[in-house]
Amino acid sequence: MKATRGFVLSMMFFLFLPVVASGAMMFENGSEARLSNGLKVIMLQNHKAPIVCFQVWYRAGAANETTGKTGLAHMVEHMMFKGVGAEKFLETVHELGGKENGATSHDYTYFYETLPSNRVGVAIQFEADRMRHLKIGESDFRTEKMVIREERRMRIDDNPGAFLMEQLNAAAFQSEPYHWPVMGWTDDMRRLTIGDVKAFYSRYYDPANAFIVVTGDFSKEELLPRLEETFGKIPGGEAPQRILIEDPPQQGERKVIVIRPVRVGRLVVAWHVPNLKSTDGYTLEVIKAILSCGKSSRLYDDLVRRNAVALETSAHYDLTSRDPGLFYISVSFLPEKDPAEVEKAISDEMDSLGKTPVGNWELQKAKNQLEASFVFDQESILSLASKLGEYETAFDWASIGAYIPSVRSVTAPDIERVAAKYFTEQNRTVGILIPPPEPGKADEPAAPNPGASN
Repeated sequence: MKATRGFVLSMMFFLFLPVVASGAMMFENGSEARLSNGLKVIMLQNHKAPIVCFQVWYRAGAANETTGKTGLAHMVEHMMFKGVGAEKFLETVHELGGKENGATSHDYTYFYETLPSNRVGVAIQFEADRMRHLKIGESDFRTEKMVIREERRMRIDDNPGAFLMEQLNAAAFQSEPYHWPVMGWTDDMRRLTIGDVKAFYSRYYDPANAFIVVTGDFSKEELLPRLEETFGKIPGGEAPQRILIEDPPQQGERKVIVIRPVRVGRLVVAWHVPNLKSTDGYTLEVIKAILSCGKSSRLYDDLVRRNAVALETSAHYDLTSRDPGLFYISVSFLPEKDPAEVEKAISDEMDSLGKTPVGNWELQKAKNQLEASFVFDQESILSLASKLGEYETAFDWASIGAYIPSVRSVTAPDIERVAAKYFTEQNRTVGILIPPPEPGKADEPAAPNPGASN
């Protein structure tokens, strides 16, 4: 008992002990430079270990696609690992004990290599070569097209939870390109041609539409001439303009119901919210922590532990989306539970945030959790580089230094105001995943009342 009491006291002390390393201090050594063709290079030196993370980001994601051509950005990402020299490059990285990969989102596509610092030239040479000299062959295209269709089947079509999220986003966003999934709609994927891929690559994979992020053990004085010699020789074009398309304010609750043979139901509620370009974004970060950080969070404590209406709870919010996004709450529940009961529990929780002031202890705990997570996440040079890239895509890499001061400045009245402003019935979209009715109960309603839609 004494040991347990000591642990609890230590944890309580931790909750109120300011994190020593400041987020702003982490990025004091960050800098940027421009190559002769205008390509931006973001650099942050960290000499803890003799390794370097080299990343190339393209401002080209699913949001740059058009209706009927969805999935193009993801297809180009796959094609970037094909062509002459790609297989040898991957072998070399692995032989050096390094890692490499790429990822596509709605807002960007990026590629990275983590290597011994004295072999960073391997990544530089390969990334520069495929920025503008990628050879897209018909055979490779057909193969990757089949690979991606299978990937979609496994990750979305055969995954009820992922399928629910896809349907919810399609209902929540009507005009914005966040409406369609990053992997693309199935029929669009079938229709894609090699000409579509070449046109997308030619338009978006250009120094004017890209930037480089380098973190780890390197010297700027040595690195920049090497980048100028490789990337700097690529002719810079004109950055394609992406039109900002925003949905008008939602005029009523929208509801999506997915019926699949599942043992556990799921309910997701989403509200339209701003990103880091609004000061409300940092208040939403704190609200996310209050609701879902740990088993002492509100959602877990109320819905799982005390009232037993849910099995698991979580909240998600993307501060660094390029355009305004959604604030999600996801709850899993047993099939015998009425989804309406679960939805009401979530609604009551959100109403409480907008009407009852958050206590000082709960508010400080949430801030400390966010700050600790932010600081510890930067221990890896890969996550450090990725974070810089996300901020640069959303707004500007240097704005990352504002994260901790902005979180610390959030007050209880801020939380009440923001919760009351965004977490309204009119502004929300609800997704429900439930099993089909049991045999012999066909006459019973298979799903709850979908409610009003607009």
